[in-house]
Amino acid sequence: MIIGGILLLFGTQLLIGFSLILERFTNPKDETSNKKDISYIAPPLLNPMPSATNSASVNISGFSLSDRTVKLYVNGELIDETDVDDKKSFLFQDIALEEGENEIKAKSVSKEDKESEYSDPIKISYISKAPTLDVEAPADGQTFQKDQDKLQVTGRTDPGIKITVNDFWAMVNDEGRFSYTVRLQDGENRIKIIATDNAGNKTEKELKVTYSP
Repeated sequence: MIIGGILLLFGTQLLIGFSLILERFTNPKDETSNKKDISYIAPPLLNPMPSATNSASVNISGFSLSDRTVKLYVNGELIDETDVDDKKSFLFQDIALEEGENEIKAKSVSKEDKESEYSDPIKISYISKAPTLDVEAPADGQTFQKDQDKLQVTGRTDPGIKITVNDFWAMVNDEGRFSYTVRLQDGENRIKIIATDNAGNKTEKELKVTYSP
């Protein structure tokens, strides 16, 4: 009777304790993963940037926890580091870019010097050279007679470049060849062709042709 009473009083607690011990031995990975979760350092978040620029340096901003330091990497090289302010934001000014594509990443560092993984990378191309622009037709100063009031402007530029003719978009193929049809007015006609890349670099040419019906 006494033994039965003891089991009745303490049997439930003993079973719970035994089950917890058994869970610890059968699921050791759970305890390890919890430790990892406690020491996890979230990477910073970089603000979006344009895919290309014609500036040799840029400002890079983002967000992280306010008690962190952020390390900035450009093309795999540590460039600079800064503290996160009270608003959980950070800013790197005048970061130099290499000609061509640049990959920008960052890491957060806690007060205990624990580093996060890299942030999601941002890729930005620095393009300093203006696009090429070769106008094949018409020739500057050319004169057109009756029934030639429709003039096709043609030429070549670099692949991926946008072309406007008198502020209207021209058709450009994958090889950079472009064309646009202009309706001529009596007398002198000005034709302005502009080639623009995605970094904002421009090359301009202006022609004058005459239409005498």
